[in-house]
Amino acid sequence: MSTACSVVDGASASSSTYAQALALIDGFIEREGTASVIAIVGATGTGKSDLAERIAENLHLSVISADSMQVYRRMDIGTAKVAPDERRVSYHGIDLIDPGEAYSAACYQSYARDVIEAEHRAGRPALLCGGSGLYIRAACDDFDFAEGTLADNPSRRRYELLADEEGGEALHRLLEERDPESAALIHPHNVRRMVCALELNEAGRSYARSTEGMSTYHAIYPALFIGIRYDRPQLYRRIDARVDDMMSQGLLDEVKGLVDDGYRDALTAMQAIGYKEFFPVLDGKVGLPEAVEDVKRATRRFAKRQGTWFGRDARIVWLDGSKTGERS
Repeated sequence: MSTACSVVDGASASSSTYAQALALIDGFIEREGTASVIAIVGATGTGKSDLAERIAENLHLSVISADSMQVYRRMDIGTAKVAPDERRVSYHGIDLIDPGEAYSAACYQSYARDVIEAEHRAGRPALLCGGSGLYIRAACDDFDFAEGTLADNPSRRRYELLADEEGGEALHRLLEERDPESAALIHPHNVRRMVCALELNEAGRSYARSTEGMSTYHAIYPALFIGIRYDRPQLYRRIDARVDDMMSQGLLDEVKGLVDDGYRDALTAMQAIGYKEFFPVLDGKVGLPEAVEDVKRATRRFAKRQGTWFGRDARIVWLDGSKTGERS
């Protein structure tokens, strides 16, 4: 079964995004029932978490985080987790593993669907919130991850070492020899994706074929996708202010604590924006102001990529984030 709201609600522009979202959700649940999924999506810095938490409070729901970095413990400020003493509802999908542990969208798919089914058994719709588009789709949509995308695939470290020693070009040449169709889809600088493609090849699968399902959108639950967006200049101002706020909360100390405890080389976790940019500061190679600007720049670029990802999904009902009426 796969139904989804895909037309923009005709609510007055003067009404708040919160009121519009509640109206959409009320109508959706009335039509589809509680064995359904509501997903609040959008780029970083759009106020998704606050909106989702307000909706969860109103409807007595939990929030299922769909953020690929919030799964890591101790990465709190830089991933914009809601602090435990500020949470007004219960959360799932955060603090699942330590930074040094492997995790993937395939792992998240299994986890999230278990939580969704538990919510449905309790007679509640599941409420997802996040900006990791692949995690949203993994939870909601009808496609399977091949063996090579699992977190504990034993071939992964071997290919990662090859990339470290000989570079991405060598890895790309190897992929061209083994699976030219997949190699044609992947840039030589995208080491993570080439490693995944080589893992799949070892398992007798093709990256190119396994990703074909990504071009279709077919939910396995009745689903309502609500997107929050701003015009680009306003979003970028929000992102810059958000990074400044993270710094005032102690982001640099958070990064230093993780590095001191040996997590600097945690391959996925330490590639998160807001963490890797501060390694040169800790090494005495770059000044703090320059690193902060690097974080802002990287976050703005990431938000643009998120907008492109979500913009391809015609099911999303887009609401104006400037009318969220966010609480401070």
